[in-house]
Amino acid sequence: MATKKGYKRIMLKISGEVLGNADGQGINTKALNKIAKEIVDVNKHGVEVVVVIGGGNIWRYRDTKEAGIERTTSDYMGMLGTIMNAVALQSAIERTGIHCRVATSLDLPQIAEPYLRRRAIRHLEKGRIVICGGGTGSPFFTTDSAAALRAAELNCEVLLKATKVDGVYTSDPMKNKDAKRYETLSYDDAIKNNIQVMDQAAFSLCRDSKMKIIVFDMHNKGSILKAAMGGKIGTLVS
Repeated sequence: MATKKGYKRIMLKISGEVLGNADGQGINTKALNKIAKEIVDVNKHGVEVVVVIGGGNIWRYRDTKEAGIERTTSDYMGMLGTIMNAVALQSAIERTGIHCRVATSLDLPQIAEPYLRRRAIRHLEKGRIVICGGGTGSPFFTTDSAAALRAAELNCEVLLKATKVDGVYTSDPMKNKDAKRYETLSYDDAIKNNIQVMDQAAFSLCRDSKMKIIVFDMHNKGSILKAAMGGKIGTLVS
């Protein structure tokens, strides 16, 4: 439960597109450094931080079907994209003087350590930021599912889903000006209503592990810290 000092350990899920340029592709160093600074700020407030980052700015199956690459291979390419983003974010965080580790589900010892639950927990206990790359390590699963899985494994208290909108709405607020924002939402309603902010497998994992989800707009300055400190923000799914 959040206290005046915030959550003890959080999972922060961010999309790869937030690192991208205006078209959401590639890695924009200004965006990278901004996100790194906000994550470091949370760490400096004594909150243990685990990060899962997507790879949509580099490769994602649903955006590249026309390439003709079969699904399994394409998903592994996406996993490699998440690892590229993870090591870029690690570099930006470490430039601030904070220790950070990238733990991957794929075996790439030259650039990151393998994901081992007990080792990752030890890093967190020592005040290091941990970035989990490579998704779940299996095709057909999104990085939302990876975030839910790692959050449960690493005993996180909450999954912070950082997006470009300020919560979960009854319909797409970009297309429907009458869309209403939920302040709270149950897992079952999120699944039943096919809420698109996360995939169904991720919602189910969070429901089964009783992992709270907070969906919020990460583009508002200080929003990640506010969510991590237990402030009222976005939509709570529980």
